[in-house]
Formats: sequence, structure tokens, C-alpha cells
Amino acid sequence: MLYRLRKLIDLPIKATDDEIGKIKDVYFDDHRWAVRYLVVETSWLLGRQVLISAISVGTTDPRDGVVQVRLTRNQIESSPAIDTNRPVSRQQEVGYFDHYGYPYYWNGPALWGSTSNPVLPVSTIPNAPGPSGEAPHDPHLRSANEVTGYRIHTSDGSIGHVEDFLIDELSWAIRYLVVDTRNWLPGKHVVIPPQWIAEVDWSQNVVNVDVTRETVQAAPEYDSGIDFSRSQEASLYQHYQRPSYWQQIPTL
Repeated sequence: MLYRLRKLIDLPIKATDDEIGKIKDVYFDDHRWAVRYLVVETSWLLGRQVLISAISVGTTDPRDGVVQVRLTRNQIESSPAIDTNRPVSRQQEVGYFDHYGYPYYWNGPALWGSTSNPVLPVSTIPNAPGPSGEAPHDPHLRSANEVTGYRIHTSDGSIGHVEDFLIDELSWAIRYLVVDTRNWLPGKHVVIPPQWIAEVDWSQNVVNVDVTRETVQAAPEYDSGIDFSRSQEASLYQHYQRPSYWQQIPTL
């Protein structure tokens, strides 16, 4: 199932022993385009914001009205402090993952290291170090709140701006950017897979996509009021004459 990221914002987060706060943002990595962390404003730590890895999440269906995590309040309180107002370094991620005994998602060929979906480890196995025994730098974590509103440029002109993201319930992969084209195409929303992004100009807040404006204009319209079915996805890829993501992801 795919759901809009926006529906997660302000949902309460419940630990195994009590509610812990509300989701205020998510961090995704701009290399694999997957949500890595929920940014949660706690209700008992004087409003301190903490990161919750997607590995910790049990259920995520926004229709339930609450997100369950497989952690206790004490585990969250004792986790390494990370200033969510500053870029998160890979060294901080290493400390965070080691605290919980989670495998590093950046060690391995799949979306979550050795697996396609985030899963709790059966047993704690020491993580392999990065190159030369050090953790790699430059993790490319981005705030979804910050990227929302970025302008979308096709190969031959502007087409709209990022309004939201469609997230895969199981893998936490960002499958689509939801693009509002109403400044150019009145009343129309479309979706574009991040794999078609040619470049993101982070300094100018611009996402450049490798499609033409005319092709986007003729693309199937996205209706946020209904679930985005696999048949609709297939129609989208057929329109663009490109292979779908489910034809490309290895089975791990």
C-alpha cells in the first residue's frame, strides 16, 4: 500500500508502554529515496525532538490514527541526543544504530542494507565498519518538510512544485513525488518517481526531472482521494514508456 506522507504529520506515536509524542517531520536519504527516520516531538521530554528509525515502527497505516513503535519510553529517552535543527552526520547515525543494535542500512546492496524492508534483527550482530575502519560521511539526509514546495523543472520548462510524497508501507521507499501543476495546468496533480530525477539543486530548491513538460501534461491525473492502485501505477509507467520499480527491485 502507498500512503501520503502528509497524513503522518501530527499523528501520535505510541511506544510499547505509553504514548511518546507526535510526528513533526521525516528524514529521507536523497540517494536511495527512502524514509529513514520519523522526527517526533516528545510529550514528556520538555518538547525535545527525537529520531525514530523506520526499523522501530510496527504499524504505519494513517487510517488507524496512531503509529506504533516497538520501543519503550526509556529506550527512547536514553538514545543518543541528536539536534534535529542541524544536519545529521553519519557518525551520529552510527551511534544511534549501535544504541539499538540495528544493522546499518548503508552496508549492503538493498534498500535496508541486506533486506528490502526495515526489519528488527533476530540477534545483535556487530556492524561492519565503513571504508578504512571509519564510518562513511555525507549521508544526504533531507527533511521532507523542507523539500515540500521545491519547484519541478522538466527537460523543457517548469511544471509545478512538490506537494507531497507517496510512501511504500512496507519498505518506506518514496515511490512518487506528488506534484501540484495548478500554476501551469489548472486543477491537476501528477506523480513522478524519484528515479526520474536528473538532479536536485538544493541551493535553489529545484528538482530537475528527465521528462518533457508535454509528457507530464498528458500523464494520468493523481487523485488523492483514492488509494493509488497497482493498475494505476502500471498505467502511469505505460504512459511514460518506462519500466516500473517492481520490475527492477531485486528479491532479497
